[in-house]
Amino acid sequence: MNDEHLLFDRRLLRRRRARFAHEIAAREFLIAHVAREIAERVEIMLRPFPVALDLGAYHGLLGRAVAELSSVGEMVYAESAFDFAALCPRPALVCDEDLLPFKDASFNLIVSGLALHRVNDLPGALIQIRRALAPDGLFMAAALGARALIELRQALIEAESEMEGGASPRISPFADVRDYGALLQRAGFALPVTDAETLTVVYPSPRELMHEVRALGGGNVLLARSKAPLHRRTLERAEDLYRERHATSDGRATATFEFVYLSGWAPDPSQQKPLRPGSAAQRLADALGTQEHSAGDKAPFPGPPTRRDENK
Repeated sequence: MNDEHLLFDRRLLRRRRARFAHEIAAREFLIAHVAREIAERVEIMLRPFPVALDLGAYHGLLGRAVAELSSVGEMVYAESAFDFAALCPRPALVCDEDLLPFKDASFNLIVSGLALHRVNDLPGALIQIRRALAPDGLFMAAALGARALIELRQALIEAESEMEGGASPRISPFADVRDYGALLQRAGFALPVTDAETLTVVYPSPRELMHEVRALGGGNVLLARSKAPLHRRTLERAEDLYRERHATSDGRATATFEFVYLSGWAPDPSQQKPLRPGSAAQRLADALGTQEHSAGDKAPFPGPPTRRDENK
């Protein structure tokens, strides 16, 4: 990809993420949430996955959860930041999510949790993932959606406009569920499916939310970003606006996270069958003859003191 088409400063992203690697175990709530969801979805697929990859692994929480399934064999961990790769189980390697070093048909399963929304070449990354899968291999991932952190975006933009006479995005943009679905189709996955989940999390304060966003690599690393840091008074004004609009009765801050779940299969040329018109609306589980899976059956999951789930 040419430099003029790059969206993110990946070097800056790796450097910023590395600063928070030692905190990740204390800030793994969101990763743990999607890890549980992805592991449940993989579990209902009634077939073995001898070799699997956790791509963009953070400290390996998703890969460990999936590797515990009886249907999954060896798990390989890949991380773009060395400091996180060092925290993963072995075997682990360092690579960018859109520059995969694997041979074609290396894995039967590839999972990814909250990493693909920060790559420069998402279409290229998905194509490489599909090629790294063996025929009839499964890809399943979670990425942040367009509605994620909407309250924080609005507070920062309004505060900067009010205090400094102009605003620059301070949180990187995320794609919406339809965009992710179109990219799966473009990458050549069979039976591509995307669905969205909205999770509302309560933090002690807006400042604590901002710290969590930075720790998870969600801060502004756009190449076209303003290089000037926010003035203290602007940051304080953003916190005031956040409290006015999104505080609980006891003064804590609520934040919206939208997760988009992506799944698709590497085509098996020897077994492909044409789908009848309109069958795109068919559920993936139905098409594959797997068990019924209901998001409403989830047990409570430990995390921040209070949260509200809205499955969409």
